[in-house]
Amino acid sequence: MRRPDLPPLGTLQPFEATVRHTSMTAAARELHVTHGAVSRQIRSLERALGVELFVRGPRTLTPTPAAHRLAAVVRDALDRIDTAAREIARRPPAGPLTLSCEPTLLMRWLIPRLPDLARHAPDVTVHLSAAGGPVHFERDGIDLAIRRDDFPFAPDTHSVPLFAEYIGPVHRPGAPHADVLLHTATRPGAWADWHERTGRAAPPAASEQTLEHFSLTLQAAVAGVGTAIGPYALVHDDLERGTLTAPYGFVADGTAYHLLGRRPLDDDPRTAAVADWLRTRATEPANA
Repeated sequence: MRRPDLPPLGTLQPFEATVRHTSMTAAARELHVTHGAVSRQIRSLERALGVELFVRGPRTLTPTPAAHRLAAVVRDALDRIDTAAREIARRPPAGPLTLSCEPTLLMRWLIPRLPDLARHAPDVTVHLSAAGGPVHFERDGIDLAIRRDDFPFAPDTHSVPLFAEYIGPVHRPGAPHADVLLHTATRPGAWADWHERTGRAAPPAASEQTLEHFSLTLQAAVAGVGTAIGPYALVHDDLERGTLTAPYGFVADGTAYHLLGRRPLDDDPRTAAVADWLRTRATEPANA
């Protein structure tokens, strides 16, 4: 079937890579061609469409809104072609998966469970990356990500719910300084959220202390410095060991953790295996 308005197909992959990297040099490096070859393909595409797709500065290359729109469509088409080609060729995807995870969840929950993942999916190799917030799968080379849904996920992201977030005050059993309230700069409203959902006032405090990251706040609680609001998944292992206690239990805060992927997770047996394992390791309090 003849399609007279279809642009030259050979120009589309260099174009998509250039938009994604905002750099012809980086696109050329990814595609193992020269900068000049990418530049010629971009010019050919612009001539075919009759529009300029980039604002070219002395040291900058900025995709236009039209370029972003076209690149999104091209990216989706390339993904579909890639998936169909793998299915037809019957070649299962190979190589390691890069899994991005929020740093404190990574340190306190995921890493201690990696030996169990190795037993569950011995043929899957996972590389871990600590990061939070929006996920840029293509730009950062990420296959999967674990994120809490306290921000909107991109519309084309595939998501599998893992477990809800439960919060409650925690401190070291018998700690002499448990009357110090610990706060976290990255979650400044944690105590207020707990109060709103339980109606309980914060425990009496002789003083208060704020630490920069959640991991530091929870470590301070483990060390007996004071009482912190602890998400259940992040303190589960400490509760099991008896290094922390939760005198008021836990309450759902209305958010949840999700496993995110650029493609449907069942499309790749490796991502399906990781998703299946994560669902079996869901961590929620007994009274949930």
